[in-house]
Order: sequence, then structure tokens, then C-alpha cells
Amino acid sequence: MAETRSSAVPQGFGRTQRRDAWWVELLPVIILLGCFGVYATLRAFEGANFEWGPYLSPFYSPLIDASHRWWHYSPALLILAFPLGFRATCYYYPKAYYRAFFLDPPACAVGERPHKNYRGETRFPFILQNIHRYFLYGAIIFLFFLWYDAIRAFWFEGHFFIGVGTLVLLANIILLTLYLLSCHSLRHLVGGKLDCFSCTAFNKTRHGAWKKVSWLNEHHMLFAWASLISVGFADFYVRMVACGTFTDFRLL
Repeated sequence: MAETRSSAVPQGFGRTQRRDAWWVELLPVIILLGCFGVYATLRAFEGANFEWGPYLSPFYSPLIDASHRWWHYSPALLILAFPLGFRATCYYYPKAYYRAFFLDPPACAVGERPHKNYRGETRFPFILQNIHRYFLYGAIIFLFFLWYDAIRAFWFEGHFFIGVGTLVLLANIILLTLYLLSCHSLRHLVGGKLDCFSCTAFNKTRHGAWKKVSWLNEHHMLFAWASLISVGFADFYVRMVACGTFTDFRLL
């Protein structure tokens, strides 16, 4: 009998039987993540133009030692490792940047680079992907600070106030909250390790919460990108107002 051998992915880096422009889907990831990474790095080291009136940039919240009493560098460097760690180890983002920047693999059914000593996520720095849940705990704490900043943006010089920046910070914290609530780790934390949802009243409550988080989890990719754009724009807006380039218009 004749022997037939076939493979969905032809051998060799970048080889594929796909006829569509599969590489096009990598471009938005490269542009958005690349630009955000460069901008966030520059802003983290800038250490200026992060506050105006009731507005505080989310890159610098919570604001620690802004007067440089004991820390002589940018205040953002004291806190950005935690939100960055949460986002970098997110179960969605590794897929995005592994493909876009490492081409590992470039796309579904596309040949990837050969690995002589492939160790996956068992060695530094990729082993840090396994502590995403612990970054989640830190992100929850930071979310409270950002909600405080968004609420504080409604008060200026002792009076109720709504400016364009108020709405920018409010939209940002809502998207960040949706991103966190749709997190895979949070979904497991809410309803994981249960063999019976109906056995106790508390388990039934957890089941209800788990269903809501599961619905949000279906849109996790959308919230991931929307919150990435919003947090970058919120910082950009505060910076432009603080340095006098933009004028913050009062709406109420």
C-alpha cells in the first residue's frame, strides 16, 4: 500500500499552505504594543507633567515621593512594575507579543522557528508568566487608587467640577475595571476548585458571580486593547494639560 504523509504546517520557518495575508493581523499588534511600550517607557523616566489640578496620570498613581525626599528618580518607577507585570503576564497578551515580536509561532498553521532547547515558560524571564495571579492581587489594589483619582477629578478647588479630563479619567478607570474583571485568573478565583455549585448557598452565590465574570471573560481581548489605549491616552492628556499644550475645558 502506498504511504501518504501530510502536514497542516509545512516544515520551515514561515512556510504555510494558507493563502490569506496572515501577516496582516500582526501589524496592529506591532504598532499598538510597540508604540505603547516606547511611550510608556519615556513617560516613566520623564518624571514630570503628571499632575494638573484634580488630574493625576494613571502612570504615576499612587503618587509616591513626588518631592524627591528619598527617591531621586521618577515616581512612576516605584509603581509601574506592578501594573506592567499584570498586563505582560495576562493570558491574552503573551499570545499577541509572542506572535508579533518573536514570531513564535507567527500565526496558526504557519511554520515557526526551530527550537533546539525549547523550555517553554520554565526559565527566566518567561517563567514569570506563571505568577499572573499574584500580579492580579496587586492590580486590584492599584484599581482602588485609580478609582480614587477618577472620583477626585470631579472636585476642583472645593467645588463640584467636570472637565474633559474628568471624563477621560472616568472612561479609563471603567475600561481598566472591565479588563480586570474579565481576567482569566479572576474567573478561576471566583468559581474555580468547586465540584458542586449547588451544594451550599455560598457556592450558589459564587456560581452567579462566576457566570457574570465568564460573560466578561468572553470579551477579555476587547477590554485588553481598549484599556491599553485608554490608559495611554489618559496619561497623554494629563501631560498635555500639565505642560500647557492643551486647555482643559470645563463642562460643568
